[in-house]
Amino acid sequence: MELQKRLLAQQPATPPPSPPASTNGILSASDYNGRLDEIRRTEYPQLKTVFLDHTGSTVCAASHIQEFAAELMTQIPANPHSRHVESQWTQARIDHARDRLLAFAGTSAERYAVVFTANATAAIRLAAEITPIEQHGEFCYTRESHTSVVGVRSLAADQGVHLRPIEFTDIGDVTAPARCRGTSLLAYPAQCNFSGQRFPLNMADTVSKLYGSTSDTHVPWWVLVDAAAYAASSPLRLDAHGAGPDFVAMSMYKIFGAPTGLGALLIRRSSVPFLRTKRYFGGGTVAGLTFDQPWQVYRSDIEARLEDGTVNFHDIISLHHALDAHANIYDSIDMVARHARAVTEYAVRELRALRHRNGRLVCEVYGHTGEPVFGPTVAFSVKDRAGRYIGYMEVERLAVMAGISLRAGRFCNPGAAQKWLCLSAPELMKHASLGYVCGDDHDLVDDKPVGALRVSFGAMTSIEDIDQLVKFLLYQFRDYNMSGSAISRLPIDTMEISPTALSVNAQVDKVIIYPVKSCHGWTVPSGTSWPVTRHGLKYDRVFVLMREHSLLPMQQKQVPNMALIRPRVDIDKSTLVLDAPGHESLEISLRPEDLKLETTETQVCSTRVRAVRVRSDRISLWLSSVLSVSCYLACEPRLLESGANTPHNSCYPDKSFANKAQILMVTQESSRQVEQWIAEDAAPDDATSRIRVGPMQYRPNIIVKSLGTDMIKPFEELKWTLVHVDGSRFAVAGPCRRCQMISIDQESAKKLKEPYATLARRMRVDGKVVFGIYLNATGSLLSTTSIKSGATINAA
Repeated sequence: MELQKRLLAQQPATPPPSPPASTNGILSASDYNGRLDEIRRTEYPQLKTVFLDHTGSTVCAASHIQEFAAELMTQIPANPHSRHVESQWTQARIDHARDRLLAFAGTSAERYAVVFTANATAAIRLAAEITPIEQHGEFCYTRESHTSVVGVRSLAADQGVHLRPIEFTDIGDVTAPARCRGTSLLAYPAQCNFSGQRFPLNMADTVSKLYGSTSDTHVPWWVLVDAAAYAASSPLRLDAHGAGPDFVAMSMYKIFGAPTGLGALLIRRSSVPFLRTKRYFGGGTVAGLTFDQPWQVYRSDIEARLEDGTVNFHDIISLHHALDAHANIYDSIDMVARHARAVTEYAVRELRALRHRNGRLVCEVYGHTGEPVFGPTVAFSVKDRAGRYIGYMEVERLAVMAGISLRAGRFCNPGAAQKWLCLSAPELMKHASLGYVCGDDHDLVDDKPVGALRVSFGAMTSIEDIDQLVKFLLYQFRDYNMSGSAISRLPIDTMEISPTALSVNAQVDKVIIYPVKSCHGWTVPSGTSWPVTRHGLKYDRVFVLMREHSLLPMQQKQVPNMALIRPRVDIDKSTLVLDAPGHESLEISLRPEDLKLETTETQVCSTRVRAVRVRSDRISLWLSSVLSVSCYLACEPRLLESGANTPHNSCYPDKSFANKAQILMVTQESSRQVEQWIAEDAAPDDATSRIRVGPMQYRPNIIVKSLGTDMIKPFEELKWTLVHVDGSRFAVAGPCRRCQMISIDQESAKKLKEPYATLARRMRVDGKVVFGIYLNATGSLLSTTSIKSGATINAA
């Protein structure tokens, strides 16, 4: 535990070093005979961050890609259904790839056939389609099954098959001859992709022995093993498991990093005579057929019979080089297994050793205690010093800023998530009815996590990767308190802040609008009074950019170059002018009658909003060219009109396409405080400390500054409940929750760590990263309300 002692001795304000491009650590249990650092340097130069999402997809080796590219430059892979020289060469490469993949799985073509598919999910679906399950039979799947396995229940239900979700320990009872209902299918994972829990591969043999199968019959139970997560870090050794599973689903990119478009279904040859005939056939799967009669003859070899159309022969050729690179680098999958086991044991030990100063755990690790066996996947939650859960989305965002790649959510594994997170089916259904979906920001519901964090390790993971993760967790979350506000830890005396007196001596410094959501802002000319409508500042976020067939507006988080689109409002002409580097200006009318509109809908922060498509090839082509993404412009016509007298429609909120409220206000003083924190926390050689992070970085509508000597205190605005701007009243709707978007430089569109990373350490309220406050206009005189720079600010 020397690492823990060293880290606990560090001051909280001292940031961890940046993640190294390569690591120099040596694992005592296994580091490939001291070659790990050299392997990472030569084979994985792309590891510029701490990559801990190998269960999602591992990293491909440089030699794999280089050799594959070299072969494509010297050979002509061709459609294997032709008969010329190139076609025959390609077919030979495909046949050889089958044999090599079987050898990797610890078996041979004598016992198993390899059917290439698009991915492991396609392999699982194919297995379900060809299993001769009877109407009164059962489809049983274990709790730890991936969604791809659970999804088979829809196919089974259509056939009138009984569905039975079970625990793995119930397999013996469920498959007992006394309970047999007919031909049935049992599916389970070799390794849970949520917790890493592993399950024996010999269940097919166990079931077979219960029934005493012969060569001319098949036992009533067919067995499908999902090996996608398992095969990347452990040998399958299919020949060592007696009868062996009927089906084994595999994914190539999970094992080798590439190719991504290739999976495989391994089918036990003794099961082939009993397979159900596939309903669909295509490409080379038939030996003969007629056009005008329902007659066809399927090919005799199972591979050709089940591989619809032309197989992905480029990716199959890539598989050869993946196998070569894997063998050359690691010698065998057994060496990878030793290494992954050592890394996992170290990671679990270090995560469980993390403590707050009061002795409470920082991390709650799910599983990895004694029996059963667990693989190199670790799921966990982070807790504050009082034992309360911290939202996993907040942790993931901070990890991204720290250069650490991990996974957050339920990982497409509903059963394991329900088990480890103690979530009931009614709870999940209730969450869905409230609009909460996987991947959104609802990470805590009633203070209970609805997902977890997951780190997973691959063949090239180093001990330094784990150390960086541990340092990050200590630095960000040790002694953090979820209750209350971070204001109590600010370097100011908040007791001096009066919650009642309208005594703030301040004024509006700038007024900014963002005519196109997520694009650059436009500063209203100094001294110009800008109207406030029922929906917020006039023309603010009146447009959004949409991709075809998407309900969600494009966001700068996903398309940083949106920051380079700079708007200008021509008040006299009622037009919006967009500028972008290397492109001529684009002029758009702000009068709805001048636009060709087509109604649709969109969502902003889970809120249903009406959006009307602007039908204009000129506009769409300009935007698509600037962003290199096919997209179009949409608007809400109400926002283009005067606003105050527009008829109210209760179906849609009284705000623009803004996220949570009409107007966002920030103060110069709070912005300067964050800049000071960045400088204090930065390492001497950290260029981040020299980056100017002004208030515009937070994309506000109003920037406030102090007047005279009566200075606004940093973050004082978080205590305000009412703001008066030259007498007009605005209700404070709460603090603005921030995301990584504020770390995209609004001038260059480059992604940075700051200011989000510093705010996350220093400025959280009830566990959420905040900066600035939301305002909503109040009162009945909106038609006369306006804001301008220089306006007097009073707050309560």
